[in-house]
Amino acid sequence: MSDFSSLEMCAGAGGQGLGIEMAGFGHAALIEIEPPACATLRLNRPDWNVIEGDLRKFSAKPYKGVDLVAGGVPCPPFSVAGKRLGADDERDLFPEAIRLVDECRPQAVMLENVRGLLDPVFNDYRLNVEQLLKKLGYVAGWRLLNASDYGVSQLRPRVIFVGIKKDLAGAFDWPEPLKAAPPTVGALLHDLMNVKGWRGADRWREIANTIAPTLVGGSKKHGGPDLGPTRAKRAWAAIGVDGMGLWDEAPDRDFVGMPRLTPRMTARVQGFPDDWAFAGRKTAAYRQIGNAFPPPVAAAVARQISMALASKKYFKVA
Repeated sequence: MSDFSSLEMCAGAGGQGLGIEMAGFGHAALIEIEPPACATLRLNRPDWNVIEGDLRKFSAKPYKGVDLVAGGVPCPPFSVAGKRLGADDERDLFPEAIRLVDECRPQAVMLENVRGLLDPVFNDYRLNVEQLLKKLGYVAGWRLLNASDYGVSQLRPRVIFVGIKKDLAGAFDWPEPLKAAPPTVGALLHDLMNVKGWRGADRWREIANTIAPTLVGGSKKHGGPDLGPTRAKRAWAAIGVDGMGLWDEAPDRDFVGMPRLTPRMTARVQGFPDDWAFAGRKTAAYRQIGNAFPPPVAAAVARQISMALASKKYFKVA
């Protein structure tokens, strides 16, 4: 039995949901619109209440009393890879997130997005979000966290928004970076690269001697399972990885050249445990993986929220 409960929007393949679970939260419900991601959630956690549908048509009123509302609202409105339309982008779901908070009044809010949201062009947007939450009784703040500071072998900066009920806010502290550096890509993936006895695995481990560039999941409309734009592919090539696509299996024993990653390898780079399965074929699976919030980072923030709630001897409504 979990001490605290969560309601998660835009749950995706479960990166944030898994991290929140690791921090001790139970899931009252997870809302996600993409069928492959919903299938992934149900595959790994049959007991989770996965609601497949449009967030705009979902009501949080039945979940009044839940402790945490969390989610990774779509990033294209704020990403440098998009048109950066912010509030004018039809995919902007921050207003829906605020609506859900208003409907169920949790003790805390936790939202994740791209680093571009902190750019000056969105100053007014962020201020508006803060003011709306303040009117609902929350103390809100934004923080740029690097996944590599929390054990993830990837250069993945993400903006985290946390809102805490005013009477609990003084007990919340942002998570401190871990003292130990994450493993290099070579160390992290050597066993997976060597599954079929690849003769070059040890040499490749020496070349892949740093953390990974940011994984890019891509959009539903564009591209297949590759590792991102030209600049990202160059960064992957520098550590001995062909970023032009993914393989279904590890390299054969006598393979010569730069190997490609498999979906399982990218999942490990993203911080998923090896037993977390992904529904769908390679492109669908990698899109889920590349767009996920790394579970260790979600867990680090959620643990701080949990401690803040526990410090005030707050217990969820039955």
